[in-house]
Amino acid sequence: MKRAVSAVICFMALATAASAQQRRDEVSYTVPIPEVSVTARRPMKETGLQQTRLDSVVLKENIALSMADVLTFNSSIFVKNYGRATLSTVAFRGTSPAHTQVTWNGMRINSPMIGATDFSMIPSYFIDDASLLHGTSSVTETGGGLGGAVKLATRPAEGEGFGLQYVQGIGSFATFDEFLRLTYGSDRWKVSTRAVYSSSDNDFKYRNYNKKLNIYDSDRNIVGQYYPIERNRNGAFGDLHLLQEVTYDTGRGDSFALNAWYLNSRRGMPMLSVDYRDDSEYVNRQNEQTLRAIAAWTHTAANWKADAHAGYIHTSQGYDFSKSLGNGTMAEMIRSRSRINTIYGQFGAEYAPGPQWLLTADVSLHQHFVRSTDRNVLELNQQSMAQGQHNKVAIGYAQARTEVSAAVSVKWRPAERMGISAVLREEVCGSSSSPIIPALFADYVISRRGNVTARASVSRNYRFPTLNDLYFLPGGNPDLKSEHGITYDAGISFAAGSSGRYSVSGSATWFDSYIDNWIIWLPTFKGFWTPKNVRQVHAYGVELKADASLRMTENWQAGLDGSLSWTPSINRGDPVDWADNAVGKQLVYIPEYSASLSANIAFRSWRFTYKWCYYSERFTTSDNNMKSRISRVKPYYMSDVSLEKALSFSWSEISLKLAVKNLFNEEYESVLSRPMPRMNCEFFIEIRPKWRRK
Repeated sequence: MKRAVSAVICFMALATAASAQQRRDEVSYTVPIPEVSVTARRPMKETGLQQTRLDSVVLKENIALSMADVLTFNSSIFVKNYGRATLSTVAFRGTSPAHTQVTWNGMRINSPMIGATDFSMIPSYFIDDASLLHGTSSVTETGGGLGGAVKLATRPAEGEGFGLQYVQGIGSFATFDEFLRLTYGSDRWKVSTRAVYSSSDNDFKYRNYNKKLNIYDSDRNIVGQYYPIERNRNGAFGDLHLLQEVTYDTGRGDSFALNAWYLNSRRGMPMLSVDYRDDSEYVNRQNEQTLRAIAAWTHTAANWKADAHAGYIHTSQGYDFSKSLGNGTMAEMIRSRSRINTIYGQFGAEYAPGPQWLLTADVSLHQHFVRSTDRNVLELNQQSMAQGQHNKVAIGYAQARTEVSAAVSVKWRPAERMGISAVLREEVCGSSSSPIIPALFADYVISRRGNVTARASVSRNYRFPTLNDLYFLPGGNPDLKSEHGITYDAGISFAAGSSGRYSVSGSATWFDSYIDNWIIWLPTFKGFWTPKNVRQVHAYGVELKADASLRMTENWQAGLDGSLSWTPSINRGDPVDWADNAVGKQLVYIPEYSASLSANIAFRSWRFTYKWCYYSERFTTSDNNMKSRISRVKPYYMSDVSLEKALSFSWSEISLKLAVKNLFNEEYESVLSRPMPRMNCEFFIEIRPKWRRK
């Protein structure tokens, strides 16, 4: 609390001092609200889609945010967070993180080993365009998204001439965040270089409710007990991101782009709250280096468009776990190394034979080469045991897999108010292929006044097992079948407004999904886990979303954005054995209810933002046992606030911002025994020099 109060006082003092020197033409956050265009001419490419677009202001809120943080407060999908700067995955509509496909500039970036994407490794300042494709809508982008898909993209730098942006953040737990962007633009060339570096001791305090210590009197009798205050141990991290972008427009319909993104991450793996070991007794860390590069060509003509992409991904991951032997030496227990190389190619085309038709075709290839080993597995035999020696051997797998996805679609507008779209997709994975994946979409404008539109869709979908599912040692199951299911969507949306005064929009969507051959890892009598196709899952529910903006006076403006999801995800499969009580129960780590809310109010050059999110309880056991404390993770509410002041000088534009996270000092966990930080804050200063940019 003292840190937060001190930060507030410091922020107000800096803002007041800067305001005294500020020019009269100061920058303002209050801008006219654009008029909402009410027309039946909707984009044909979006016929029937259930899509959520994230505002660019949300993506650039502050450099300390990852895409996991952005999605937590600006969508109703579930973000499973293992702790600050640790693995964060997202899941749509009661499915698992592996059922969410993620693309970056069109290239899939899901790990071929586990099928999921770590959103804590994606800084929001590196993303210029983000949208969520719910349920059946993901088929238009890629296959395998049984829950949905997340589309991430970058855009060329705006303006001409040279530009510079620098942001420095300083926060609790010795946290430092730095962002630098250099840009150059002309009528043909756009060049951008971005860099983000984040580091922190990450040693926040928390009350450990998994430990109870005794209070003794002078005679060593127990007179009381208490839960100790501990620090997050071994959680320090340092992440470096570099992004280079170059685009060239010929002016004759052709454009070329090159994007290269490099990541170097070094993170300690925080200790569980049930761990009684001392920090000096072990080493537990994870390192990662990733390079993603993609080159693109696009040709645009009057009624057709073609594009081609070529890309490459290299990921090198290491995990080390060492334990002290008590004599000053450390014994390496785990030394896991994984290397992933992916080659990507894509070609797509669009053709509009008339104003009522749009034909599209797309084919993409991902060629994966994966090697995963643990170099410190102990192999014991009678002779080595007698001699007191241990032989270390490496176990793992090395596999290559080709994944091809092809789709064609026809979009037809038979009337001004109606749109119909049909998609056929085929997925090939190694020597296996899916049946044709069909998807049908339709929308209809019920009323032009308010742009009231009804949407409906239905599709099948398939997802192949990951490489770890098939080949991980020990436990991989090469006999796994592909997961497949069918999903129905229906919804209604509206949008209305008045130029310069207000805008309001909202949507309500019902969905129903049936997924067969759901893959789950189960323990074996030999002591290791193995994946099996044991479940049939029924996921259904409702998604609600609304947003509004109001310009009250020339200097005052307010905005509100909220979402709510009800997502039961029920196991309908047969019991694994006579003691299996999981049938008819909610799947583990899937909240039935989730909600988010973001509100802001701006007065001239001041902006105040309040963010709130809620997740209902998550069960950690498949039978939803309520008798044990460790069988569920309690529901929690989270509130963040920020206050920002914009300043304009003849030589630069400057922004001062104070962000306070966990405003009400909530004690909570997103994952069992993974404590999260209580109230903390960070101060940011942003500088944009003025170099006569157009």
